[in-house]
Amino acid sequence: MEPQLNNAVVDTAQAHDGPLQVDAVIIGAGPVGLFQVFELGLLEIKAHVIDALAYPGGQPIELYPDKPIYDIPAIPVCTGQELTDGLMKQIAPFGPTFHLGQTVTTVQKQDDGRFFVETSKGTQFLTKTIFIAGGVGAFEPRTLKVDGLDQFSGTQLHYRVKNPADFAGKNLVIVGGGDSALDWTLNFVAEGPNKAESVILIHRRDGFKAAPASVAKMKELCDQHEMQFIIGQITGFDARDGRLVGIKVTGADGVTRVVPLDVLLVFFGLSPKLGPIADWGLDIERKQLVVDTEKFSTNIPGIFAVGDINTYPGKKKLILSGFHECALAAFGAAPIIFPDKGKIHLQYTTTSPKLHKVLGVESPVFD
Repeated sequence: MEPQLNNAVVDTAQAHDGPLQVDAVIIGAGPVGLFQVFELGLLEIKAHVIDALAYPGGQPIELYPDKPIYDIPAIPVCTGQELTDGLMKQIAPFGPTFHLGQTVTTVQKQDDGRFFVETSKGTQFLTKTIFIAGGVGAFEPRTLKVDGLDQFSGTQLHYRVKNPADFAGKNLVIVGGGDSALDWTLNFVAEGPNKAESVILIHRRDGFKAAPASVAKMKELCDQHEMQFIIGQITGFDARDGRLVGIKVTGADGVTRVVPLDVLLVFFGLSPKLGPIADWGLDIERKQLVVDTEKFSTNIPGIFAVGDINTYPGKKKLILSGFHECALAAFGAAPIIFPDKGKIHLQYTTTSPKLHKVLGVESPVFD
């Protein structure tokens, strides 16, 4: 189920008559990119949002729409889908324009200080500010390096679970040692509509980078013969009539065994993929954009970076950290967008009639 776009405008045009002249372009429509719309909206800055996916939501929608998220303030638990739906509802008063299914290919600084931006679909902008919000467009799954195996990608080899029901009743081999691998292992072993016929977890060692409770539960299920865990590395595969029928696992003892399967799920994490961003003259450290912690500006004034795509001392890759970055980035951008306004003061949504007006809500009356 894709998020409802509410009052947002979806631009489906391949190109425009001349560039769109705008105040802010946000690259990335994940949770942080969406919240950047909100923070800019409070300052009466309208945003245009570009994303490679055909719908908003970023990593939580693309990679784990139904998995619970527990660390969003004041929301004890929500799924990626619910988080995205809530953010879309929250930004609806600001009517952002979404340019979906396209990537940014060009960013060029102009003599007047603005930036010329062009996308893969030919959509062009002249914008005063750019906000790079790391999301699915900036990351790709780390792949399993076995010659010839990629021919099964999307059919029997998967790096994400979009619809768990697709794997119900199948003989699954899951590879990885992090939270995603353990979470999906437990999910497909558990009784329910998504239960697999069999589950075998493969990891290169006995240590895991996952929640200890998940690891303990996995080992308990192995003891109960509900699933199997194999220590080893995948070094080859068997195919028959164009279908993947087994993978070859080489253990620490040097012995290679063939493990039969219907589907192979690989969870090696995500790898940054900067793409054209690497050519925009930005300071980059380990495939991430270096920013300050005052306004989350890059080394190029007018270009900000928020979310997983940025790096700074003490950086934590959490959604709530990205939300904080959005607020400071918006205030950092305001003087560029409104150079004649002078100092922009912080106002509170609880008490500010002005913010109530931009949000489209009635101002409360206090005794």
